[in-house]
Amino acid sequence: MPPSSRKPHAASLCVLLSVLFALFTWQVVADGPLRRLDERVGSALRNGGFPRGLAEFFADLGNVAVAVPVLAVAIVWTYGRTRRRRPPLAAALALALVPALIAPLKALIDRPGPPGMDGPGGFYPSGHAATTVVAFGATALLLLPHTRFGRQMFAFCALLVAANGFGLVRQGYHWPLDVLASWCLGGLLLIALAFLVRERDRTPQPNQPQQPQQPQQPQQPQQPQQPQQPA
Repeated sequence: MPPSSRKPHAASLCVLLSVLFALFTWQVVADGPLRRLDERVGSALRNGGFPRGLAEFFADLGNVAVAVPVLAVAIVWTYGRTRRRRPPLAAALALALVPALIAPLKALIDRPGPPGMDGPGGFYPSGHAATTVVAFGATALLLLPHTRFGRQMFAFCALLVAANGFGLVRQGYHWPLDVLASWCLGGLLLIALAFLVRERDRTPQPNQPQQPQQPQQPQQPQQPQQPQQPA
């Protein structure tokens, strides 16, 4: 798909994610019907029969000790292969922006957590869910130009993100809307990162020097025509 046709799709996706985040936040703050449905769904998942050990493994995917090393390996590998600093630095900045965005929102909205979570409010949006989206999504964006399995890689990352969100709710760490709101914020960060990473496709690679142009052969001068002898 040419870049000119990708921009309207990215803009539409940004608008959609922003509207969804605003809707979720409004319902949480106003104690609307979506929040009450959210708490019923969260309670049903928390009391379900899914194995807790596996759900805890999924929830741990958003831990800093797991997500940050995954992205760090992708950053080092990408820079070592391309010698380009902009995409790796942009990926690191995207992950660094997660706590800078999540922490003020948690303090401002101050939503209580599910039953059993001690401490004051501040569970909306989920920092673990946002970390998972940005870390694994940025890893996929960095590796995308260097693999033939781009769709499979993004599908696997989406599966990890979904599993992490389910594990957070199943273990009673967050409500479902906490996770969905973080996915919206993480998606916005990934869209911005995608445009920065695509800079690689518009600039020639440093390890692929351009072929020197062959010098043009000088044209041979035309021989003057001999005048015809009169008969």
